[in-house]
Amino acid sequence: MTDILRQHAEQQFAEELEELSRNDTRLRPPNWKLSPWAVSTYVLGGKLGNGFEVSPKYIGSRRLIEIAIATLATDRALLLLGVPGTAKSWVSEHISAAVSGDSTLLIQGTAGTSEESIRYGWNYAKLLSEGPSKAALVDSPLMRAMEQGKIARIEELTRIPADVQDTLITVLSEKTLPIPELNEEVQAVKGFSVIATANNRDRGVNELSSALKRRFNTVVLPVPESVDEEAEIVERRVKSIGRALELPAEAPALEEIRRIVTIFRELRDGKTIDGKTKLKSPSGTMSTAEAISVVNGGLSLAAHFGDGVMRSNDVAAGIIGAVVKDPIQDQVVWLEYLETVVKERDGWKDLYRACRDIS
Repeated sequence: MTDILRQHAEQQFAEELEELSRNDTRLRPPNWKLSPWAVSTYVLGGKLGNGFEVSPKYIGSRRLIEIAIATLATDRALLLLGVPGTAKSWVSEHISAAVSGDSTLLIQGTAGTSEESIRYGWNYAKLLSEGPSKAALVDSPLMRAMEQGKIARIEELTRIPADVQDTLITVLSEKTLPIPELNEEVQAVKGFSVIATANNRDRGVNELSSALKRRFNTVVLPVPESVDEEAEIVERRVKSIGRALELPAEAPALEEIRRIVTIFRELRDGKTIDGKTKLKSPSGTMSTAEAISVVNGGLSLAAHFGDGVMRSNDVAAGIIGAVVKDPIQDQVVWLEYLETVVKERDGWKDLYRACRDIS
């Protein structure tokens, strides 16, 4: 077992990528490691002609993933849009790993992301001693992607200040990155593209300019369609993370995961699964990613402070922590849901008592 806490996609799934490459006889765009068909098979899972099973990395609409991959085979950049927890970063990482064999050319968007983070910076010691030169230049992940014909990833694009976002316009339209200090430019090699992610809740924080929007093809990743689909996503991710963390606990029963997913979906949708009862929604997102976190936290409690079997008292605190972000408003929403839904639901008495004890 490796000591690395979290392997990159191309490391964790190296066997699958190698097997796909070996069996991939379809046309590959310039500098792509796999054909678009093989990339979609890697992301969505499937069985190869030799019987090798490729595990699904994303559970959802096949057509959306095909559109995203097809976009990257053109000269357009890709924007993955959706509410928090819809696997935008996960899809971005795995597509980059399959297309370029490298998912590490990453720029993390924050309010403090500077123009240098996107374009290039300088080694100021060399700059002062030698003046502007190639040796003094510090290339960004975007510049390296252009030079190597790979995919650059930009996370949380709408968190980056608007004037810094617009640094991308020349790169995406002209496929060049000017370096005026050296009177030079970096021209993108075939295979270069950009995958950016942004979530719907951040619209208006740093809204993309119309000029920048036009240079992206946008694919909206929806929340999972059903409880079963979301529960399967949570189960798969929990197993993967549990192996990486080496948690000495039994895999949680699917029914326990379904209860957590049901709570999150009902509060997110503002109604019960059967549609009979309207509910108030909390201020948080109640995303699939948070459900995964709750289950992992419950497994850790069960492993280190229990008998290794995850029960309702192991996940109660995690559920409340995910729901109650505002200690006043969300607490009212949660207690109302607890008393009107959880308490009255058959087979949920243990979860009600565990949550009530903490609430």
